[in-house]
Amino acid sequence: MKKHNFSAGPSILPQEVFQKASEAILDFNGIGLSLLEISHRSKDFVAVMDEARAIVKRLMNLGDDYEVLYLQGGASLQFLMVPYNLLSVDGKAAYTNTGTWASGAIKEAKMIGNVDVVASSKESNYNYIPKDFTVGSEYDYFHCTSNNTIFGTQMKSFPKVDTLLVCDMSSDIFSRQLDFSQFDLIYAGAQKNMGPAGATLVVVKKSILGKTRRQIPTYLDYAVHIDKESMSNTPPVFAVYASYLTLKHLEENGGIAAAEAKNNAKAKLLYDEIDNNPNFQGVAAVEDRSFMNVTFTLTDESKQEAFDTAWKAAGISGLNGHRSVGGYRASIYNAMPIESVQVLVDVMKSI
Repeated sequence: MKKHNFSAGPSILPQEVFQKASEAILDFNGIGLSLLEISHRSKDFVAVMDEARAIVKRLMNLGDDYEVLYLQGGASLQFLMVPYNLLSVDGKAAYTNTGTWASGAIKEAKMIGNVDVVASSKESNYNYIPKDFTVGSEYDYFHCTSNNTIFGTQMKSFPKVDTLLVCDMSSDIFSRQLDFSQFDLIYAGAQKNMGPAGATLVVVKKSILGKTRRQIPTYLDYAVHIDKESMSNTPPVFAVYASYLTLKHLEENGGIAAAEAKNNAKAKLLYDEIDNNPNFQGVAAVEDRSFMNVTFTLTDESKQEAFDTAWKAAGISGLNGHRSVGGYRASIYNAMPIESVQVLVDVMKSI
């Protein structure tokens, strides 16, 4: 039976990507060597890295004033790299606290310098996105998290700020059309909409760097990675290649606009069932519901065993909610077909 993978990440990817990536492991580009054993400085892989970086700018409609990097360490390392590169010695940064990962970013930034949390939804277990705040020019940058994987909330718009705008887009990057030029720096772990775990995407406006008067450790310096074209050290070769394949698949199938239309349809199908079925209720505030991570609970816990048995029997995987929220979480990233969402909805109707 086909598994319907609702895992929050590492997550579902297009089947075409799995097929091509598996072929490359055995014989990459017909050269008689595995992708896993070739030099990262070979012409075959350099071509992959070059195109993996170029395709990001095409999809985001960004020009040469931006640089694209593939790094390691996950979004968690970016929690540290962002303040090292953007927070001046005597300056301060503004953050919103909208969930576990935003909280982690705040913690790391406070190790580097002064941080103000200008808005938070912690008091309500992060079930909404704060909106009533301003960020002035006294800050070196403003940091936000676009989608909160654990709690199922998503920023539907981004505030106008009088400073640099930095965003962690790990769990909804390439899922919807945005004016990406409004951001000065975007980062995202690959393991949701882009590829397997192991690569981290950074898109940064080059002109914002080198202004902190701070001594930056070599690996944490974006300028070093830009100069070395993402090869200051050995890159995560397989993760970059799989990310390239995923973005190529996205580009060839209508780009972000087509992905957004499908994502909207999937989210509507599932949220309509949650709202209309008396056995279920959503966790996140309606206006802030994520179209990537749908969190919900049973209204009658006595039905849990029956529901759990039913969705597992239907071939559904990865539906359990995070321990900090409980209930259920259906992650419906770009590669999730609407047919799998319909299977879940049919199970919900049967309870």
